[in-house]
Parts: sequence; C-alpha cells; structure tokens
Amino acid sequence: MLLSERRERFREILAGTECVHPGSVYDPMTARMAESLGFTIGMFAGSVASATVLGAPDLVVLTLSELAEQVKRISRAGNLSILVDADHGFGNALSVIRTVEELEIAGASGLTIEDTLLPRPFGADGDELISADELVGKLKAGLEARRDPSLVIVGRTGALRYGGLAEATERAARMQVAGVDAIFLTGVTQLEQLAAVHEATTLPLIIGGAPPDLADAKQLASVGVRVALQGHHPFYASVKAAYDALKHLKEGGPPAGLADKVASRELLEISQAQGAYERWQDAYLS
Repeated sequence: MLLSERRERFREILAGTECVHPGSVYDPMTARMAESLGFTIGMFAGSVASATVLGAPDLVVLTLSELAEQVKRISRAGNLSILVDADHGFGNALSVIRTVEELEIAGASGLTIEDTLLPRPFGADGDELISADELVGKLKAGLEARRDPSLVIVGRTGALRYGGLAEATERAARMQVAGVDAIFLTGVTQLEQLAAVHEATTLPLIIGGAPPDLADAKQLASVGVRVALQGHHPFYASVKAAYDALKHLKEGGPPAGLADKVASRELLEISQAQGAYERWQDAYLS
C-alpha cells in the first residue's frame, strides 16, 4: 500500500463516525503483529520510542533522526497507518518544519505536535505549557512543511491538565483556525470535557490516557473522538517477558522451562514476514 493510501485511510477514520483504538507499536515485528490482528492504525509514542531506541525515560533525550529512523523501520514493515508522537517538534517553529519533513519521508501517516514546554527548563517544578501564540506558530510552520497533503497534522494540548477546560477549548479553537486536521487531548477525566471541546471545534478528537470509565468507544464517538489510545501495554509486557526469561535462565532454570512462554513458530513467522522472504528466495535465488 502506498504511503498516500495509508494516510488517506487514516483521514477516512478521522472523518468517520466511529472511535477506533490504535495498536501501540515500536518496531517492525510489533507492527506486523498488530496488522495481522486487524489493526489499521499503529501508534508510536514518544515514551516508547525513547525506551526502545535508547533505553531511556521520556525526558526528550531522543533525537529527531533517531525517531525518524525507527518510524522508517516500522513503516516499511507493513501497511499500518502510523501516528507518531513528535513531542514538541524538537524545538521551535523552524524545528517543527524539519520534524514534519523527516517524519513524512520516514512514512508517518500522521504526527502530533504538542504545547508542553520541552525539554523541562532549569528550575521548573513540573510541566508547563508554551503560549497559545507559539503553539499556533509551530502548527502553521508544520502545515507549510507538509509536501503530501494527505499527511495528517495533529495539534496536541495538555491544557486540560495544566490550564483547565476554558483554556483547552480556546486552544482547540485556535488550532482549528491554524488549519490542523485533528485535536489530541491529554488529561481527559470526564466526558463533559470532551463534549465541550467537541462543541468548540468541528475537528475530530484523539485522546490518550483517559480513565477506565471513559473506555466505551460508542460513548467517545458521540462526542467526536475518532481515535482513543489504550496505553502501551505491548511494550510493557515485552519488558517483563524478557526480564522473566533472563532471570529464569540466570537462576539456573532450563530453557525448556520457558517453552510455554516463548513465541510459537507461527508467531515468529508472522512477526518476521517469513512467508514473504521464502517467496522471494524461491523467485529470485533459485
């Protein structure tokens, strides 16, 4: 599937009437597994990118080139529409231009630019937001940098958490005027918050980190949510599985004791595209 087709599919979801959950992916194998299970959207989060590429916490120590390289690996592994967490665009508005260029070339179907003041400045007690004016400037710069018009540019705000509902609705409205394709909200705790933002903008909403009582997809769809993240449990599960296997072996446990905890041959074939490589060998190496 062409990159433009994946982006158009993502746009169709945003323009639809249902709320879908993306598969949290972080490398080619997880992307293939997610696609094999029927996911059409893959989410590549900044925290997961930092962990898998650097083994570091989510403190914006990952570079743009490192993020883009991993996006490219994920994108080439299949046909998922990949939504990428591009944090603050790795700097000011000029940096956002470079970020959009690199992630578009890498194969992203969509990317988010947020209004958190990153990296955290010296002396700060917690997260802060950049001004709404600076956010609008960043988003406009990113939109101008886009070469494929089907690439989805998402404005992301943490105003619900750090500024309140009035600030969130104002920023959502200003992001719509700037021309973004969707609004990503963090810090959502109540359905009424989503309804208020939905009323303030005609754009589709994307949410992450919502509490369990906001998990009903139909309910979310009714207030404009088209994509709802479910956390990044595949990554967390993989960390525990690897640790448990290493611990078992280090403590003298036999490899056979892990037989019911490791990937089956069939799963490895899916995650490594074994069938495709076998066909290519037969076609071009025989």
